[in-house]
Amino acid sequence: MSEFINNSTMRKEKLRSLLLELHNGGNPALLRRHLINALRNIPYNEVVEVEQELITSNSLTEKEILEFCDLHTAVLDGSIDLDGAKDVLPGHPVDTFIKENSAIRKQIEAYRVVSKEIDNITDSEVPGYVLQLRSIFNNFSDIDKHYKRKEYLLFPFLEKHLITGPPKVMWGKHDETRELLKKSHEVLTSPITNLKDLRLILINSLDITVEMIEGMIKKEEEILFPMSMDTLNEEEWYKVYQETPEFGYCLIDPEDEWAPANMKVEKQTYVQTDGIRLSSGAFNINELEALFQYLPVDITFVDKDDKVRFFSHSPNRVFERNRSIIGRDVRMCHPPGSVHVVEQILTDFKSGKENKAIFWISGFQKDRFIVIEYCAVRGKDNEYLGVLEVTQDITKLRSLEGNQRLLSYEKK
Repeated sequence: MSEFINNSTMRKEKLRSLLLELHNGGNPALLRRHLINALRNIPYNEVVEVEQELITSNSLTEKEILEFCDLHTAVLDGSIDLDGAKDVLPGHPVDTFIKENSAIRKQIEAYRVVSKEIDNITDSEVPGYVLQLRSIFNNFSDIDKHYKRKEYLLFPFLEKHLITGPPKVMWGKHDETRELLKKSHEVLTSPITNLKDLRLILINSLDITVEMIEGMIKKEEEILFPMSMDTLNEEEWYKVYQETPEFGYCLIDPEDEWAPANMKVEKQTYVQTDGIRLSSGAFNINELEALFQYLPVDITFVDKDDKVRFFSHSPNRVFERNRSIIGRDVRMCHPPGSVHVVEQILTDFKSGKENKAIFWISGFQKDRFIVIEYCAVRGKDNEYLGVLEVTQDITKLRSLEGNQRLLSYEKK
């Protein structure tokens, strides 16, 4: 028996026959017992190879694989051997995927906690209960970014290595999950006034969606990610890493950076043909110009050499600016009587002694209240890069009282 188990070819043939039997209407519980008893531990790569071979040989169509994909996962759950899986370094694209899965699991747990509370609420408490569910499912919507990074960054490299079946099947499951999430949002935004309707929604819609999301995590962590680690080379993974910010992150903001070992990595270019790419997003030039124009505050940036480098150009600036100040020493932009204050701020910011200085002016132009903040700008290694001046007219803000919870537009 042990000789059979350790034989990869025969093990895969046994797995193939069991999966075909499953597709032909075999009992999932019985087949699961056969897998556990006969195979014990199935290396993740063999699961992928068998699935790919079933599609390539036309034994099963991609549609058939898709229809039974969740059943496969249920049958194989707990029988897949991950001992040979490669370690994943912090910041690696797979590390990010896994951390996102941890965040998704927290939402799944939150859903299960809330769903159990349905037995303890009354009809009058249904609206508040539904709000809790909406919050959780709004977070689930973030999963689309997780899926898109797989579809557009990871799957193309797997296909390049002739692994075509599993990505297509998984993409199909993504689309099914998206449709379930869409329907879940629709039912949660429809009028729900009693517990009877709410219970039906949980059973017929929300529970199914959550189970689909959870099943995808198992498929990723037990098969897709270990197989991808074995398949992609470091250069390919770095391309995935570089393009990941274009799609955004699911429920987390990664802090770790990653670069392949023993590979010369060129600094990423952030200036693109139509705009500027930053670590947290991107703008084209027109968007960036408009953004600074419509900021509700005025900003001015002075670089580490004390030269004015930039100012926002709102038509309602508190203090006038024109482009003649660009490149000037900041000391030359202040009245002689206040230069000593500028000098003190620069000295304290550069030394690291201080990071912020705040001033305010009441009665400016008779009735305006102005706040001016100077903030030290520092790089990733805490090196001094310059000073940001932020000026804001808070006259109206100081007069606010009570609450404003309804939609209200500012009068022109």
